[in-house]
Amino acid sequence: MKEKIEKALDEIRPFLQSDGGNIELISFTEKEVKVRLLGNCISCTVNQMTLKNGVEMTIKKHLPEIEKVTSVE
Repeated sequence: MKEKIEKALDEIRPFLQSDGGNIELISFTEKEVKVRLLGNCISCTVNQMTLKNGVEMTIKKHLPEIEKVTSVE
């Protein structure tokens, strides 16, 4: 499961890095993934939209059983 999550994050990472940010996997369960936004993503005004529409969508594409992706500090 971790490999699939990392693969999904690797898919979205170039987009985040192009804006001076990044993302890190913190933890996961069968239904939830916790990530940490890094760099410019921390203070970005649209980071929650990126989290839901970019990160969560990409992770669910690889792991449809995931119900929620949350960001921790």
